[in-house]
Amino acid sequence: MPRVEDSPLPSGPHWVVSGASSLSEPCQQALLMLDQPPSATTPALPHWRQLLGALVEQHRLEGDEYALSMPHERVLAQAWGWRSDDGCIPWAAWWAAHDGVSLPTGQAWALLSPGHWLMGRDHLTVVEPSSLQLSAADSQALLATVRPFFEEDGWTLQWGAPLRWYASHPSLADYPCASLDRVTGRNPDLWLTDHPQARGVRRLQSEVQMLLYQHPVNDAREAQGLLSINSFWLSGAGVMPEAPPASPPTLVDTLMPALLRDDMHAWLEAWAELDRTVLADIWARHSAGEAVQLTLCGERHAVTLAAGGTAPTGWWSRWAQRLSGRTQRAPAPGAWLAQL
Repeated sequence: MPRVEDSPLPSGPHWVVSGASSLSEPCQQALLMLDQPPSATTPALPHWRQLLGALVEQHRLEGDEYALSMPHERVLAQAWGWRSDDGCIPWAAWWAAHDGVSLPTGQAWALLSPGHWLMGRDHLTVVEPSSLQLSAADSQALLATVRPFFEEDGWTLQWGAPLRWYASHPSLADYPCASLDRVTGRNPDLWLTDHPQARGVRRLQSEVQMLLYQHPVNDAREAQGLLSINSFWLSGAGVMPEAPPASPPTLVDTLMPALLRDDMHAWLEAWAELDRTVLADIWARHSAGEAVQLTLCGERHAVTLAAGGTAPTGWWSRWAQRLSGRTQRAPAPGAWLAQL
């Protein structure tokens, strides 16, 4: 089970970067490249290197790759004062605000993500959503088809974006479910919990698969060489909380799509763009004396860096001291990220 350190997060502007690292072999190889001299295929990341040398660990969240919730979700839930039990973070609330969708507080909602489940020789794999190129019109047509089958069981569905529908049902108030980021690129069967509600979700998934098998939208997509939309994933369930604080942390999720596809070329390019923009801004603010926080999230852990203070003790700090040779020299950026 994940563990959050008892000490509170430091104050100041806060950026939370998801997808900074993963345990996949392609990512681990790409991280090794970050510790080599810059080249045509390896970004220099000067601002990340400067920040890693100037900031120190102030807070950490430890977990594992089998947790239902992703580290960045747990960090944000803690910052917002939301429920943060594993798999029970009302993440749909964040996406609804992002999509400009008003969902009533006090009711249980979840994020319903239409997608393509690829049938392999031995198991299914959830395809990375952004690669599907699903239009708003096609998404709305698919939602109209499946809506009656949900409503028969007392569900309410609402459209938010091509890849984001919202679902409400009383049983979602305490339904632990895995993040979409957790199951993407993996076998979804491994991530359906043994919660009583999971049986009903499985049945709805089977019905949706049959409904969409020869849907006109999918016929047209396949004619264009696109993958069909043949299932959905339910995540971020919980009672809608009050709005986040006036100055919530900023989630930076530009690394995640390429990471979930194991497209390391695109992931390194996304790192380079992150360094030119977000990290450059953070470095400029830090250089001007502003208190800043930067949280890097992998698939297991999240570490918050900030200026000054006394870094906490523990396995992470001991590892960082060994890596840096107990000097002020910044640790190797790729090796540092590999520990997430």
